Amino acid sequence: MTVTEPLGAVRERVLGALRDDIVGGRLRPGDRLVERELAERFGVSRVPVREAVRALVAEGFVTFETPRRALVRTLTRADVAELFELREALEVYAAGLAAERATREDLARLGELLDLAAEATGADDAETLTDVNSRFHDRLLALAGNGLLVTVMQPVAGRLRWLTRRNEEWPQQLAEHRELYAAVAAGDPERARAVALAHVRTNYRSTVRHLFGDADQPEQQTQHPGAPCPP
Repeated sequence: MTVTEPLGAVRERVLGALRDDIVGGRLRPGDRLVERELAERFGVSRVPVREAVRALVAEGFVTFETPRRALVRTLTRADVAELFELREALEVYAAGLAAERATREDLARLGELLDLAAEATGADDAETLTDVNSRFHDRLLALAGNGLLVTVMQPVAGRLRWLTRRNEEWPQQLAEHRELYAAVAAGDPERARAVALAHVRTNYRSTVRHLFGDADQPEQQTQHPGAPCPP
């Protein structure tokens, strides 16, 4: 007897695979998503593919150039600045709460992620580092103990991971994550917020540099409002 996979499960499978392809760089900005080709690739009808593409549009990964032509989105400087503005507001606040609320067990799990990141940094394993660094930030957000913070971040978490994947200054990120861990472990909210703020702003400048070539030359005067002025 053949068991038919529910349409919703098929859609989620296709959506997850395409999202991973975009975040991992296998599908690049400007690449076209063709329903027929994707349906053949996944061995499904066009319906779940169409629904998955629409979900990716809602998540900010894909855009419709025309009603029938879907492309992997090319992020502008303004897009990146907006994402980091939100990240700065929420992650800095979450870091302070985490320093107040994290338990010994919470810190142990956070430390395990740092160990994994150190190992992957030594091996120059970008795929693992992207995953582990994202899990580190997810875990830190969870340690804040505020479910609404997590809910607000969920719609943009994938796009932030997409950006992080392109920023390969891994040793610097590891050092900053260790400093952030130390502040949280010390139970020092003020220090945790300061370290988190510096980390987000450094990551913003690095991301802009990797995407656009020069973080000090804003496109059409668009600049992250929290970023320090260049010397």
